[in-house]
Amino acid sequence: MANKVYGYIRVSTREQNIERQLISLVEAGIEKKSIYIDKQSGKDFCRPAYKTMMRQVREGDLIVVKSIDRLGRNYQEIMEQWRLITKEKGADIRIQDMPLLDTTKTKDLLGTFISDVVLQLLSFVAENERENIRRRQAEGIAAAKARGVRFGKPVIPMPDNFPELYKEWEAERISIGELAELCNMGRSTMYKRIGEYRARLYREGDSRS
Repeated sequence: MANKVYGYIRVSTREQNIERQLISLVEAGIEKKSIYIDKQSGKDFCRPAYKTMMRQVREGDLIVVKSIDRLGRNYQEIMEQWRLITKEKGADIRIQDMPLLDTTKTKDLLGTFISDVVLQLLSFVAENERENIRRRQAEGIAAAKARGVRFGKPVIPMPDNFPELYKEWEAERISIGELAELCNMGRSTMYKRIGEYRARLYREGDSRS
């Protein structure tokens, strides 16, 4: 049975474009039916397309990936998958953007050593960049919050006559569903806002006593 060549593509979100990676793999002669695509984070290898591809890979097959960060961004897990592919399965792997990471060309001891060193370095860089991105995002969010920027869904304003509507509901003259509809919000949100309103009334009562 002839050895097969597989292509692997990963982007972090469904909105990102796979075109650049796809063109590169197709130009390398890989059939589209043999190209597996995941649209999720590279933090680990719990990805459906990757798992499906790995179930197909046999000894002597080749996996081609555009760049090391498309394979993954977790240093330890990249190293483990590299070992699984090359040692346990006896397959080869080629990183197109880094010719030194091509196990079809590094079968001797020196070549394998060089490939391993380069892999460790690039895997570390990929994970370090992921950590830097997370740090910058956290810093950006903290800075935005300090400026008063609110995250999440916008808060629905309460109607001006809410105190009267609340009294109507408390007196059981209207249902919670009717109260929520009059305030243009769902029941769960309505209960939350009632709790906030009661807490405010309690605080105001304390401040007057």
